[in-house]
Amino acid sequence: ELRHLQRTEVGETAEPIVAGNQGSSAMPHKRNPHASERISGLARLLRGYAVIGLENVSLWHERDISHSSTERVIFPDACIVLDYMLAEMTEIIEHLEVYPDRMRHNLNLTGGLIFSQPLLLALVDAGMDRKAAYQLVQDLALAAPVQGHSFREVVAANHLIRDLLDEAALDRLFDPWNQLRYVDTGFERVGLKI
Repeated sequence: ELRHLQRTEVGETAEPIVAGNQGSSAMPHKRNPHASERISGLARLLRGYAVIGLENVSLWHERDISHSSTERVIFPDACIVLDYMLAEMTEIIEHLEVYPDRMRHNLNLTGGLIFSQPLLLALVDAGMDRKAAYQLVQDLALAAPVQGHSFREVVAANHLIRDLLDEAALDRLFDPWNQLRYVDTGFERVGLKI
């Protein structure tokens, strides 16, 4: 995800520029996420080691030593690689450039369609049958771009929804900050404070 967020067309984050890294050799405007790409590549290596570990489970007779030769390579190497990956990721996170305005812009590109799931859940909580709620939300989500309206406008104009949800409820549902209301709880569970 961190790699994707750094793509030019997404542009929500960027790794720090390290001296000697020029970015893309063909496109001077592009900042390549070198460290994220390295981590992604090394993750493939670690997943490969996991396959070897699984193959080591089945041993012949009363436990032969065929696993030993691979474990002498994968255990130390996996520890070294993982340590390097964690150090790289720590460096990225500590110096990551974050662009909230670009995040808002990208969210707004959806015309509010990102709020279809919270709307669906609110309709079900308000007593609408889930299948009917899903169909209604889907129909409105597909209609909004075709009609040239935001999803919020189409939802607010629908009498079935307005019978169940008032303006204040819609305001909460279409507020992106409302979707982040439990983020602190997640951090607290792992002993971190914001």
